[in-house]
Amino acid sequence: MKQAEDSDITAFDPLADSPIARELADLSARRKTLEAATVDLPGTTRIITVSNQKGGVGKTTTAVNLAAALASVGARVLVVDLDPQGNASTALGVPHSADIPSIYDVLIDEFSFADIIQTSPESELLTCAPSTIHLAGAEIELVSQVAREHRLRGALDDYLASAPQKPDFVIIDCPPSLGLLTINAFTAAQEVLIPIQCEYYALEGLSQLLGNVRMIQKHLNPRLHVSTILLTMYDGRTRLAQQVAEEVRSHFSDEVLDTVIPRSVRVSEAPSFGQTVIAYDGQSAGAIAYREAALEIIQRYNDTHADEAANEGGA
Repeated sequence: MKQAEDSDITAFDPLADSPIARELADLSARRKTLEAATVDLPGTTRIITVSNQKGGVGKTTTAVNLAAALASVGARVLVVDLDPQGNASTALGVPHSADIPSIYDVLIDEFSFADIIQTSPESELLTCAPSTIHLAGAEIELVSQVAREHRLRGALDDYLASAPQKPDFVIIDCPPSLGLLTINAFTAAQEVLIPIQCEYYALEGLSQLLGNVRMIQKHLNPRLHVSTILLTMYDGRTRLAQQVAEEVRSHFSDEVLDTVIPRSVRVSEAPSFGQTVIAYDGQSAGAIAYREAALEIIQRYNDTHADEAANEGGA
């Protein structure tokens, strides 16, 4: 009798099929899928620049959380903090006071990456080339340097050639402007990842960014291409977010990830504790979304290269 009463209560419980209950069930299912996922790393170093000249789109947040998510599935990841604000270094828990060797010393004083790289306290697989306040003056100092657009690429190539354990990913966090720092990032990278916020004016400045990528391709780095677009700050309850997502997907169907990053208090809070959301609250919706995005980035690359190999074999 007691069991029948309980089932009757459940049947009429308005919370049993509420939006919160559905969301919790969805998160639980996604966690289980992530736990069961197998990861096949390609065995080559992918160099990805995270860039968007429009501020406030989650650029640094995306760079560090994707890096942490990739490390959580066994990838070795190096984050290059090329933004003078140093927010990526802060989020990774890496000291970056003025007296610490940093990416500035690599660009201006010809330090090697091995001299400046620090390991994040989050994971032995997650390292960072930190930014310091000195980087704010690097734009001016680079003007007089030999091969000023190739300083980062040269140092990174030297490091990758000699590193005993090469990273699977190098993720470069750019400043939100097109100066010599960003040009150095584009020249060093193979791929560009563009975070786009699901808000009004989302595509503002994107055509200029794509034009800059084409310019770099033509004059400095023919291997550079936009490989990934990630929708951030998504709120599925609003019609605006849905419309922005549809518009971006209609323009860039091949580049946009299926995964979207939701608006999340946990994602916003994590940097103030010197952590990524993966370490701060790995079971939250934001952490799960970044882990899903990381797996999708790996899988898309593997699928693309498998198709290319099959086409070459058929030819």
